[in-house]
Amino acid sequence: MLLLLVMWISADCFAKTKPSDQSSAPTRVISLDYCADQFVLKLLPRTRILALSPDAGKSFSYMREQASGIPLIRPIAEEVLISQPDLVVRSYGGGPNITRFLERAGVDVLQVDFADSIDDVKDNIRTIAVSLGVEQTGLEVLDNMEQRLAAISSQSPSLRRALYVTPGGVTAGPQTLIHEMIEAAGLRNFQTEPGWRQIPLEALAYRKPDILITAFYEGDRNDTNSWSASNHPMISSQFSKLSRVDLDGATTSCGAWFLLDAIEAMAANISGEDNGE
Repeated sequence: MLLLLVMWISADCFAKTKPSDQSSAPTRVISLDYCADQFVLKLLPRTRILALSPDAGKSFSYMREQASGIPLIRPIAEEVLISQPDLVVRSYGGGPNITRFLERAGVDVLQVDFADSIDDVKDNIRTIAVSLGVEQTGLEVLDNMEQRLAAISSQSPSLRRALYVTPGGVTAGPQTLIHEMIEAAGLRNFQTEPGWRQIPLEALAYRKPDILITAFYEGDRNDTNSWSASNHPMISSQFSKLSRVDLDGATTSCGAWFLLDAIEAMAANISGEDNGE
């Protein structure tokens, strides 16, 4: 109770001492999770980044190389307040209550929304760039995305069916970002049930996808337990028989501009014979 009281008093003091000029772009930015890290690292110069999340350099962080040398901070309210940022960027970092606490302390918080579609990704980039005061940089990122998408869509679409396989034994159907990415690559999704679901082992017993798409970090399939459907003999046998696209797991770990890397890798495999219905 005493610690909580001290924190609330400190928050009030911080709010009173915070500069009143809110019109300038933030120059002391902290990100609280690896999804937020990606946008901060892509859009801001290093001189304006105060600290990143502890996961900024992990294998599932796309901008992990750019994160090198930048201080890391735990997503804990007191550590953030002591650092005196003028903006905190978060997706999920710090838990559900940290936004309310930081804002009461006078710290602005920018929420990175979950992206269910490619349009959601574009909206996030646009909104975040404006909030960071780097709208032109955001427009350049969006323009690059549009050009790459247009180049892919100019190719002839394929009837080849692709099954997305994760280490945890789940796959993605319609109404997911992965599904949109598969279709944007000119392929058909083998999984027709909407949302995230277990790999359809029964369906695989009588019909096969043409391509397996994996997104295992650092190419390692051993980061899951033995009960995962991705370790089922039926899946294991298909890994050696079917065409396969091994994506860098970081390209699908968070909905951002780098999903184009994954789409382009899938699009490179649209030629060939399909298995038919």
